Amino acid sequence: MSSLQNKKKKLRINGHSHLLPYPEEIPEFMKEKGIFWVDKDRKFMLQKDWSRPVTDSSFFLHEKLEWMQRYQIDHAVVLNLSQLYGNGLRVEEMKQALRFQNDFNARIQHDHPDKFTCGFVVHPGFVRSACWEIERCVEELGLQLLCLPTHFMDTIGTWRCIFDEENEPIFELASNNNLAVEIHPYDGEKFIKLENTSWRFHLIWMLAQCADAYHFLTLNGYQEKFPNMRICFAHGGQLAQINLGRRIQGFDGRPDLFEGKYHPRKAVGHRNIFFDTLVHDTGSLELLIKNQSASQVLMGLDDPYPLGEMESIKQSSYPGKILDLAMERDIITETERDAIWEDNVIQWLCGDDEAAKQKLIDRISGL
Repeated sequence: MSSLQNKKKKLRINGHSHLLPYPEEIPEFMKEKGIFWVDKDRKFMLQKDWSRPVTDSSFFLHEKLEWMQRYQIDHAVVLNLSQLYGNGLRVEEMKQALRFQNDFNARIQHDHPDKFTCGFVVHPGFVRSACWEIERCVEELGLQLLCLPTHFMDTIGTWRCIFDEENEPIFELASNNNLAVEIHPYDGEKFIKLENTSWRFHLIWMLAQCADAYHFLTLNGYQEKFPNMRICFAHGGQLAQINLGRRIQGFDGRPDLFEGKYHPRKAVGHRNIFFDTLVHDTGSLELLIKNQSASQVLMGLDDPYPLGEMESIKQSSYPGKILDLAMERDIITETERDAIWEDNVIQWLCGDDEAAKQKLIDRISGL
């Protein structure tokens, strides 16, 4: 019997969280160059010609810890900030900004190992320097979660899917280091030529971006080619679930367009492809689980953004509500719910490395 099965207390691990630096922690050059900063009153996060409100105090470390205690969340996986993927920045500015993000996340994990596992980010448009940064973050900073965008701008200004064949050295290095990988959408308004209105890029196109990335991951068979790399799609890869039948029919109906590619069916329910729970309703969650199986789903609150699973009077919501509803409606069992909160997150982060799993559990338990 594994150590996971032996444990009495089930952990509640949030596999999709975000954390802002306090304003004074952000280097001055980030504001001078218009890259990213937070105003001194902690009311807005800003970039050149862009801002959005800080909608909850738990964007910041000490308030986040209080929030986690309030909702009995034992541990959180902190991703990079979407504003720091570095697209469109000058090369040296991009490197400095991403290095700041990675060093900040490493410090958070180092200072609070029982509460946080943190990710690091690289720019896939510069493959060689991305691989160097992966090695630095793994070997020097002790980080094991690689955060990548669904799409990125290459060196000549063309937008490309993350699962482009030119990025295979990144995936090979991730597999060789047994890394978990998070795929998260952003920057859609920069390459989708539509007016930025009614929050369409967050509500519609972010989901399409994840579906597009899933399309190319599975066509290229990277879940097989790089067997020690485990990928999680943000927001449940929601449109990818309802789009599955169309992709299968398209592959069968036009084989001339897919020579040398992997059939979409081969990736369904694959043990190296995970999806978080942030799909907003139990009907979508049920489809996700029917397609991919409960074992490939992990808890993702996307806190503390307003589209995350936060406490809300209007939504009658609280962190973890969707799984409680799913149990009430017999979509999942209690065992599956507990695994989504714990075992599946740990499997994504550690893979089949039992020593790494135990080390993580001990770290969370403060041992």
